[in-house]
Amino acid sequence: MDKKDFKPFVPADSDLKELSVKAIVLGVLMAVILGAANAYLGMKAGLTVAATFPAAVVAMAALRALKGNILEENIARTTASVGEALVAGAIFTIPAFVISGVWEELRYWESTLIMLIGGILGVLFVTILRRSLVEEADLPFPESVAAAEIVKAGQGGQTGAGAVFMSMGLAGLWEFFKNSNGVHIIGNYAHDFFAFTKSKVDFLGERLSYKGGFIFETPAASPALAGVGFIVGLRVAAVLFAGAVIGWLVLVPLGIFMNPSLADFSQGSSWVDIGSEVWKTQIRPFAVGTMIIAAFYTLYKLKDSLFAGIGKAIRDLRAKKEHKAEVSRLEIDIDFK
Repeated sequence: MDKKDFKPFVPADSDLKELSVKAIVLGVLMAVILGAANAYLGMKAGLTVAATFPAAVVAMAALRALKGNILEENIARTTASVGEALVAGAIFTIPAFVISGVWEELRYWESTLIMLIGGILGVLFVTILRRSLVEEADLPFPESVAAAEIVKAGQGGQTGAGAVFMSMGLAGLWEFFKNSNGVHIIGNYAHDFFAFTKSKVDFLGERLSYKGGFIFETPAASPALAGVGFIVGLRVAAVLFAGAVIGWLVLVPLGIFMNPSLADFSQGSSWVDIGSEVWKTQIRPFAVGTMIIAAFYTLYKLKDSLFAGIGKAIRDLRAKKEHKAEVSRLEIDIDFK
């Protein structure tokens, strides 16, 4: 996007209210609700979805009734999005203390302090990196661009709130017939074990008799997971599905094949339990390792832009202006001094 051609939707000299009480209260309320929902999805599905779009729609609908303006809608939406992002960072890191044995149980106050410090650092880094990584970089930011278009479309009377609340109603009806606390007529999923016929296999110079198989499990009948798949799109959903196929139909049978002693344990339990145990103890740690490698690779690809942005931000903070002129509200950052 060419910065010279960019014109803000709200002029810099506008006197519209922006940081108001109703915008902050609405934003915090949405952050709590959407953050809790994303925490559940993140722990269940292994990924989270952006709260930007539902927050933009709800903020428009609520603030229109409260006679708010577009800047207040932006504050409320951004507050909800930041809260959801903070929760996403927490659920992918804090449980590691328990899983690794550093913590014997979840520590509430320590976790709260970690998230508080993380949120403050996030705001500070956004402040010093905003110009170099956002304004002066040729980046499309489809999520933010889409959210801006939603908010601007709402100024013409179209909020899309009806579609959002209709989807919520359908999801609630779906869950009512699936959940045991409702009218339980739909199962969450079905699974079974398909055994192979016994065969002779040459392995390490010996001819051994093997009888393997694989677990077959239907996708979970969850409206939340269906919504996640719709939001992340076909490409991301296909990658997740491919990982599940490789894990359950290739790696789990391979793990059973490479451990013939598991046949002795199968006498007292089903092959479904054996396959699930192989997935928990062998396949899942392998998947976690690939995620860690992907995270380091992503950081490695961003190193040049990140270091350049930090360096420029430090130089800008050290620079002293001899003449202080009137600055546009769009150019004012938090004062670190």
